[in-house]
Amino acid sequence: MGTFALLTHEEICHELGQRCKHLRLQANLSQLELAQRSGVSLSSIRRLEASGQATLELLVRVTQALHLVNHLENLLLLPMLSIADAERAAAAMQRQRAAAPRRTKTQA
Repeated sequence: MGTFALLTHEEICHELGQRCKHLRLQANLSQLELAQRSGVSLSSIRRLEASGQATLELLVRVTQALHLVNHLENLLLLPMLSIADAERAAAAMQRQRAAAPRRTKTQA
C-alpha cells in the first residue's frame, strides 16, 4: 500500500474498494450480508469491491454497516488555524470589504 498522494484517482478508488473488501472479510460477512446490512444492492457492493466505483452515500452506508463510521471523522478535515492565522484572515477580509466599491441607492 502506497501513499494516496502518489496515486491517480482511479487507483485511490480501487484501493478503497479493496479496503472495504478486506474489512468485510475481517467482519466475517458475505457480500450479500453486507448489502443487506447497509441497505444497498449486492451489485453495488460487488462494484465497490471490484473497481472502487461507488457513490459517497454507498461508502457511508458500508462504513456504518461495518461499524467504522467513526473513521470518517478524519476525512477532509479542515485545517486548524492558530489565533494569529485567524486574526490575519479576519484583517484581510476587512481590507477587502473596505476596498470594495460601495453601491449607492441609485446604483441598486
